[in-house]
Amino acid sequence: MKKIAVAAASLFVLSGLAACGESAADKAAESRADAVEATGEARADQLEAQADAAPTDAQKDALNRQADQVEENADRRADQIEQQGGNADGGMTTHNTPTTN
Repeated sequence: MKKIAVAAASLFVLSGLAACGESAADKAAESRADAVEATGEARADQLEAQADAAPTDAQKDALNRQADQVEENADRRADQIEQQGGNADGGMTTHNTPTTN
């Protein structure tokens, strides 16, 4: 009985460690995703600055819509990168990976 309790406790501890650990693939994917988001935000900021300087309201609106789309696309791509990174480790850490829906 004592051996069963020790074995069960050991399995519980090991499963907790596996769930908490972030794999190298997860870390690399998160880093790439952060870079994609930062690039998207920088490009969106440039477009918004152009919109502020645009001579007509139509041009301002078009540039602001483009900025929003650039940022949305970057966020979507970053989520995909993180999803792929979570799947690369065999599913050990996919429970906290964002969905791409």
